[in-house]
Amino acid sequence: MALTDLLASDRIALNLESHSKHDVLAELVALLDRAGKLKDADAFLDALLAREASGSTGLEQGIAVPHARSDGVREPALAFAIAREGIDFGALDGQPSRFFLMIAEPADDDGRHLDVLAAASCHLIDPAFRARLVEAQTPMEVLRLFAEAEGVELPVPQGDADVRLVAVTSCPAGIAHTYMAAERLQEAARGLHLDLKVETHGAAGVRGALSVDDIQQADAVILAVDRNINRQRFAGKPLLQVPVTDAIRDPRRLLLRALRLPPAGETIRAEAASVGVPEDQGHWGFYRHLMTGVSSMLPFVVGGGILITLSFLFGIDAADPASADFHPLARLLIELGGPQGAFGLMVPVLAAFIGRSIADRPGLMPAMVGGYIAAQAGAGFLGGMVAGLIGGYGVLLLQRLCRPLPEALDAIRTILIYPVAGLLLCGGLMVWLVEPISTLNNGLVGWLNGLQLGNRIALGALLAGLMAVDMGGPVNKAAYTFGIAAIEAGNYFPQAAVMAGGMVPPWGWGWRRCCFRGYSIRSNVNRAAPAW
Repeated sequence: MALTDLLASDRIALNLESHSKHDVLAELVALLDRAGKLKDADAFLDALLAREASGSTGLEQGIAVPHARSDGVREPALAFAIAREGIDFGALDGQPSRFFLMIAEPADDDGRHLDVLAAASCHLIDPAFRARLVEAQTPMEVLRLFAEAEGVELPVPQGDADVRLVAVTSCPAGIAHTYMAAERLQEAARGLHLDLKVETHGAAGVRGALSVDDIQQADAVILAVDRNINRQRFAGKPLLQVPVTDAIRDPRRLLLRALRLPPAGETIRAEAASVGVPEDQGHWGFYRHLMTGVSSMLPFVVGGGILITLSFLFGIDAADPASADFHPLARLLIELGGPQGAFGLMVPVLAAFIGRSIADRPGLMPAMVGGYIAAQAGAGFLGGMVAGLIGGYGVLLLQRLCRPLPEALDAIRTILIYPVAGLLLCGGLMVWLVEPISTLNNGLVGWLNGLQLGNRIALGALLAGLMAVDMGGPVNKAAYTFGIAAIEAGNYFPQAAVMAGGMVPPWGWGWRRCCFRGYSIRSNVNRAAPAW
């Protein structure tokens, strides 16, 4: 039991007006009574006086802990007060008492006041802590000091509803976690009586976009993101950047952390560093850049795959003009979804968005050309990954080399230097690397195609298990990426296992909840049924 569970700012007095023990007790009882913690204030005061008659609750070092159990107490509660000049309370050391912590308990309580007394003693006997209490200007400051000493989080009271926060959520795929994080943050903000507006960067684009006024009026900014986000728009605001999963797991704690950020005025880089966000996280997060490319490629996989599947409705060979089952619509579907359409763009798009994730817009074009070279040479998914990394980091290198150039050449750098030099760097390296990557890719394809039934079952079980391990985490996404790579290589059975494995945990959890609910309903019916 923490002190702050029983203490609130409306039961804290920073300057007692009383000058005697009786008056001190009466003033503290009045605080509890106004807060609605007492049923009968006079009965509780009588209980306190009876307790003091049996022995003073004044301790040493100016601390007093008056307490009593009484039928006049509605629920356990604390009141705290400071007497600046000190009051004769009959303390053990004979010195005036200055710090008063009153404990009120119902008559049938379990004696929790002993735990509260022990916790209070640990803090109040510290001279430095008492000095900070005396310096406090408001009851809320006192409450925060107790919370800080105990290492607990304080809920935001209803009176602080004018606190405004803004947040941005985004996951690599931009599908589930982005919107789950936004919903969890909004639910927690309602529970804490905070004004929160959330902007989501998902696969469908930006939703709930924050206006300039929203950002200017915000007391703090939360970035729950796993992708590069333009932070310059939040310049001058306290900023907290965390992975998107933090907003899903413990949104309340995240909001409270944001409220304790240093005042505005520091640079964004310093603020991000102060909460543990590496300066180069956006440039060196290989996993995040790869997932950005995969998520951008996903619509091509889904759209192309469904069109190819629809073409099979006319017959397996219906797209072949030489087949007896030939149908023009089947051929059109294959052309749109197959290697000449969506599937043919998978690798260039993968490379392009990896490059953009690393170096923003200047990295997109060199990486996309490198991905196209890889696709034409048969380097496949691996070639697209390499092209994206070379294109992105190559442009980053060029940006660093061009820093000494004068600002007057900024336009030339963006329009001329980065595209030309980036294309030469990425394209030249890919022409040189494409042959060994193609050999490696062909070896992977041959290995997959050569697997016997037992090995295929083992590989499928492994991939399905990896998909079910962390539900959207790095292991899950690694297995999914392997399945996408296999599709690009023309082998579809790994992705079948991947999708089946990914469906098991939500199906199992839903079945468990249904069974549990059914058991609860049956139990209630059985308990309510009459005995025959």
